[in-house]
Amino acid sequence: MLHIGCHLSPSDGLLNMAKTASGLGADTFQFFSRNPRGGKAKALNEDDAAAMLAYLKDNVFAPVLVHAPYTLNPCAEKPETAQFAELCMREDLIRCTAMKTPFYNFHPGSHVGQGESVGIEKTTALLNRILDDTTDTTVLIETMAGQGSEIGGTFEAVRAIIDGTERNDRVGVCLDTCHIFAAGYDIVNDLDGVLTAFDRVIGFDRLRFVHLNDSKFECGQHKDRHAPIGEGFIGLEGVRRIVNHPALKALPFCLETPHENLSEYADEIRLVRGLTE
Repeated sequence: MLHIGCHLSPSDGLLNMAKTASGLGADTFQFFSRNPRGGKAKALNEDDAAAMLAYLKDNVFAPVLVHAPYTLNPCAEKPETAQFAELCMREDLIRCTAMKTPFYNFHPGSHVGQGESVGIEKTTALLNRILDDTTDTTVLIETMAGQGSEIGGTFEAVRAIIDGTERNDRVGVCLDTCHIFAAGYDIVNDLDGVLTAFDRVIGFDRLRFVHLNDSKFECGQHKDRHAPIGEGFIGLEGVRRIVNHPALKALPFCLETPHENLSEYADEIRLVRGLTE
């Protein structure tokens, strides 16, 4: 059975968000831990969180994903920017534990001229500071497009972050299809080869979630521009192979495709479910 959902907003409450997902035909979803631009998180309503968890269990949802704000830069050169990222991520992990959400996804950051190795060292150091016994949430490193000075645009860079993290038993990976395609991994013409490389470098045991997105640009352009499913260069046939691949099909998939209203996500979820074999 395909587990698929989309990105939702918890603005109306956690339980209502879960009910919205069901209404869209989803059995998983992701949501930002706080405003996507960062900033102070709202106080957690523990009763609402417990009600969401009960609803997810009763409706047989796959695990859901909490996403860090896009604007956090764990490997920033400016100390205040890196410290802000650390503060937000530390707080978010505490909230994830309280909500009993198993996965927390983040972008590993941009070195902004410091060099990739320095960026990897700084992001790893941050993980070593925040991964302690106060939370049991697994942190997921998202594979990136290699746009600008982003780190995490190669499987080797993601592996280096994992290897440098002392508590790497608490570190996994979220594979973004648009990102790796943009980074030069040709999942349209050589999906088996790309996944073999992923397993060799990172290991399938680290892979916990898939962001399922089409790409507005061709392979290897290093441009992070998502497209609706079937409307980009990965294409409907490419997506069909992805959701049916033996190494991926049991994982939860989340759409991050550009749509103006939720009904379009409902249509897209039906479309992707119709591709399963």
